[in-house]
Amino acid sequence: MSESLTLSYLPLFPLGTVLYPGGLLPLRIFEVRYLDMIGKCHKTGAPFGVVSLTEGLEVRKLSDVSLKNGQAGGDGFAQEAFSTVGTLATIDAFSVPQSGLMVIQCRGVHRFTITRREKLKHGLWVADVTRLNEDLPVKIPFDLQKCADALGKLIKGLRQGDDPAGKIPMLSPYRLDDCGWVANRWCELLPMPVMLKQQLMELDNPLLRLELVCDILERTGISS
Repeated sequence: MSESLTLSYLPLFPLGTVLYPGGLLPLRIFEVRYLDMIGKCHKTGAPFGVVSLTEGLEVRKLSDVSLKNGQAGGDGFAQEAFSTVGTLATIDAFSVPQSGLMVIQCRGVHRFTITRREKLKHGLWVADVTRLNEDLPVKIPFDLQKCADALGKLIKGLRQGDDPAGKIPMLSPYRLDDCGWVANRWCELLPMPVMLKQQLMELDNPLLRLELVCDILERTGISS
């Protein structure tokens, strides 16, 4: 990927989840608008953008007006809306198990903010984006160490299982001494509302992000 701070005409994949930098995201793709896009990204090694939906569904459906009257304004599909901040994704694994189906695993790289967006005729969104600053390395303070210890214990347990490679939903090296890395991995693992995951991802301060995550861990009894 270019080190340029801006990208033009980046294809977007609106999803009902949040991808964090350094995170993994498996996807099964069957919609025509994404089959072509992912095929081109895989062939050229180009990235795409993952953004979290704020309105609409991952799979396009006809709007209620279209279903009732047989026609509607625009393209006739239900409206889609998504967050302005997303994450650049690259494809790590790609397969086509059958015609009309792609299975991929992508990796979160950099956060970005959308400066312009456009919906193409076949339903694919593209955008001009500006890359946001990466998290600065911040050593975990003593009072938050228990959150890192709990994550390390979880990783150790998964590695000792019957299928370690298939059970650990994160990439090594495991940076258990870094606030941003630990916070991001917990955000991926915890069953939080998408809106909250999005808000935590957008925070520029990795220490603050970890503090908020540790509060959630304490309230749920995962870390005490």
